[in-house]
Amino acid sequence: MTDTALNSLGFPKAPADTRVVVAMSGGVDSSVVAGLLKREGYDVIGITLQLYDHGAAIAKKGACCAGQDIHDARMVAERLSIPHYVLDYESRFRQAVMDEFADSYVRGETPIPCIRCNQRVKFRDLLETARDLQADCLATGHYVQRTVDAETGRARLLRGSDPRRDQSYFLYTTTQEQLEYLRFPLGGMEKPAVRQLAEDFGLIVADKPDSQDICFVPNGDYAGVVAKLRPEAAEPGEIVHVDGSVLGRHDGVIHFTVGQRKGIGIAAAEPLYVVRLDAEARRVIVGPREALARKAVGLRELNWLGEAIPTDGLDVMVKLRSAQPAVAARIFASEAGSARLELYSAEYGVAPGQAGVVYAGERLLGGGWIARTEGSADTAQTAGLAA
Repeated sequence: MTDTALNSLGFPKAPADTRVVVAMSGGVDSSVVAGLLKREGYDVIGITLQLYDHGAAIAKKGACCAGQDIHDARMVAERLSIPHYVLDYESRFRQAVMDEFADSYVRGETPIPCIRCNQRVKFRDLLETARDLQADCLATGHYVQRTVDAETGRARLLRGSDPRRDQSYFLYTTTQEQLEYLRFPLGGMEKPAVRQLAEDFGLIVADKPDSQDICFVPNGDYAGVVAKLRPEAAEPGEIVHVDGSVLGRHDGVIHFTVGQRKGIGIAAAEPLYVVRLDAEARRVIVGPREALARKAVGLRELNWLGEAIPTDGLDVMVKLRSAQPAVAARIFASEAGSARLELYSAEYGVAPGQAGVVYAGERLLGGGWIARTEGSADTAQTAGLAA
């Protein structure tokens, strides 16, 4: 090997001289990452985070970072003959993720705790632990791709090659400094190939189902978890039409999300959708689908990995929910830490608390939390209640 030759992770030294910490959740993806790097001869250390008490009432069987998954990660590490450590991050996770999740719902938002977990726990606290272990990098099982710009030498984050598995939306808060240290070995792979590798390595997780929903939310009961963490959030209030008329009562704004149609509990001649949540007044504002139309979206806590946004804006593609395709928009930088998106076509069901994640082609440029929205053709009454 010459002095300038790079190993598969991009370091100018032999794999045996390259220490890698692998974040092992106990699932098939991170287990295969550990197996791949071990096979290539890297000095691999596995770390699993215990993020909540797996015996607690809000824990969910089969979710990541709980009891069975810690056991599975330990068995995988034993099979691969790599060191493995379990770190108790329950207190950090509760403060940095779960409490904010509950507070966000109390404010009438629709939060995404997985993004906060990546930002505040995995890519901050765990990354520092990897540095403490004198690792050259931290590797994860996320389906995203990391490349290095040939001219600037800066790392870039791209969508996963398989659009069905791409997880870039959940990693938009990754900073440039973190991106220089992170590696994503599965970004160019598809899931069937990953499972085949797990089988080839003889791993017990080869057929393990993927984790679903939020790890600390049992059976998708978001309202139940929020009610336990913030009992005051379940206070009843009014269901109000965008025209100002009171249509009925509800048992707490935590039971509703913007864009929701089913389960509102109001009989009407036309389909009704949740247009906005006024948590302070404990009101659920509903209306016809056209009242959901939004063409302007404000972002807070902007994290930007791209070049500086021109003063006259930049044409981009933006995802406003993880499961929805990206749409065309123009982004304008506002005061420090915020931005404004002007959508070229109206979008429906844009919810505060979700993320607006910005792309240029396959490259992730950054994003922010959706803080406010503006309608495309609101009437005076609708603008007053639903903007």
